Amino acid sequence: MKKIILVGYMGSGKTTIGLKLHQKLNIEFIDLDQFIEEKEGLKVADIFKLKGEVYFRKQENIWFNSLINENKPLIISLGGGTPCYANNHLLLQNNNVESFYLKASVATLTSRLMHETNRPLLKNVTDFPTFIAQHLFERAFYYNFCKYKIDVNNKDLDTICNEILVKTQ
Repeated sequence: MKKIILVGYMGSGKTTIGLKLHQKLNIEFIDLDQFIEEKEGLKVADIFKLKGEVYFRKQENIWFNSLINENKPLIISLGGGTPCYANNHLLLQNNNVESFYLKASVATLTSRLMHETNRPLLKNVTDFPTFIAQHLFERAFYYNFCKYKIDVNNKDLDTICNEILVKTQ
């Protein structure tokens, strides 16, 4: 059963696009971070604080593998760091996966993220463009394992979803 996997930096639209694809395709949508929060009974930030990043990344890998191996179609949005740990990026090439890197520019991400207050990673950031550019540089290798790249800059939700749907037919 095919899985649609959405990858990208925070603010690239993974969850919003995943929910819209769910409406269009009537396929279950799972936001991996929310899924882990439900399984752990804790917010991701609290898991990091109480159990550590290594614990979180292990759980992330276990659950990502489990979801990919389920015998049903799914739409899964990954956390921005998911592909960068535990060889998760290699799963983006699986035969039963259609993986999409939702590629947004530093300017787009900055405009979307600079007023966010609920993202722990951004709590102490003062220079958003530099911070985001550095992260994108570090993560690009892993994100580029996706089978498809979708430019999300200056596009509406329906246009992006239609680009994904064309590639999954």
